[in-house]
Amino acid sequence: MSIDFILPDIGEGIVECELVEWLVKEGEVIVEDQPIADVMTDKALVQIPAMHSGVVEKLYYKQGEIAKVHSPLFAMTPEGDSEANDSVEVKPELEVNAPVDTVKTERVTKEVVAPTVAPSLVKGEASNAKADNGKALASPAVRRVARELDINIHQVEGSGKKGRVYKDDVVAYSQNGSSIISTVVAGTTSVEPIRGIKKVMATAMQNSVSTIPHFTYCEEIDLTELITLRGELKEIYAKQDIKLTMMPFFMKAMSLAIKEFPVVNSKVNDDCTELTYFNDHNIGMAVDSKVGLLVPNIKQVQTKSILDLANDIMRLTNDARSGRVASEDLKGGTITISNIGAIGGTVATPIINKPEVAIVALGKLQKLPRFNEQGDVEARSIMQVSWSGDHRVIDGGTIARFCNLWKSFLEKPNHMLVHMS
Repeated sequence: MSIDFILPDIGEGIVECELVEWLVKEGEVIVEDQPIADVMTDKALVQIPAMHSGVVEKLYYKQGEIAKVHSPLFAMTPEGDSEANDSVEVKPELEVNAPVDTVKTERVTKEVVAPTVAPSLVKGEASNAKADNGKALASPAVRRVARELDINIHQVEGSGKKGRVYKDDVVAYSQNGSSIISTVVAGTTSVEPIRGIKKVMATAMQNSVSTIPHFTYCEEIDLTELITLRGELKEIYAKQDIKLTMMPFFMKAMSLAIKEFPVVNSKVNDDCTELTYFNDHNIGMAVDSKVGLLVPNIKQVQTKSILDLANDIMRLTNDARSGRVASEDLKGGTITISNIGAIGGTVATPIINKPEVAIVALGKLQKLPRFNEQGDVEARSIMQVSWSGDHRVIDGGTIARFCNLWKSFLEKPNHMLVHMS
């Protein structure tokens, strides 16, 4: 006697999500609040927990398929539940303060609904006849590669720690294993649907480029003194489990400069008749996560110390890289920093994160020869930065003066300390 677990309305107008990974198997005994599945919305990775203890009877979707909100996600037999013909619907509350978006549930009885299974949009595990009771340790990206190659990832031996399966393991298995591969033929192509976080990014960037007249301003910043200061402080605070990177200094300096140039922390309405100035400096940072580009932001930077920012940055970076950022952390940004230089490159043309009006891309840090005040050449730590501004409300002179002030705080950290309130 089983009941259906109805995929809840996760909020934000979301009507469907991708089933990224089942965390249980059919026939498995589960307990209340045990994670059942990871699903990907167009906002973040969300973990669905069990509402009752019992036994999983049927999983209605395969990995990679699109699950519909208000449709059955899985069927289970509750432990000691006599209401055999009830269907369970869950109404969620997102735990904004949690580092991972998790759906909390409450039980509501309703008429039994026949399961609606979405058609598979990604070729994958349906063609694999062999099932495996073990749970493969692999990222969603690696699982996607396995599906594209028509491989049961449970049959692939992982080379990573604790047997983690990497992309190279899947590719090697496809070349030497026994699976029948129909998609890897010389001259053929593979098609992957754009959805989830990637779809949101694609839509947002397309809207930004088509509606915002961009202009880019580049400058170089000498970070030699700031690097020295950070070097003196980072080991001290590491003992307190605080990772002191350069980003807190970039953010605090930006907030101080915004006080003098509030227009860079504003938004303009669609017909360019109103300009709204944000009182709070909610500075976003673009993070290259395993689920795509995420831009969580730190709220009220103007009120926080360097150490406060360091803690917030460490938390958001860890959340973003795992793909599990609380929805509140993704909302309300007013200006963005993209640290593309951590990967490589010196100069960029960043795309504004609408409705913001400015974004800066940080280039990689380089040791370069520069003349000092005495005319002698010495090695300095130089970073190229690239600003993009909304030319409807920010002119070249404004972004240049704003960047000069921001630069002065970073090049002379003592100057920045004097201006902190």
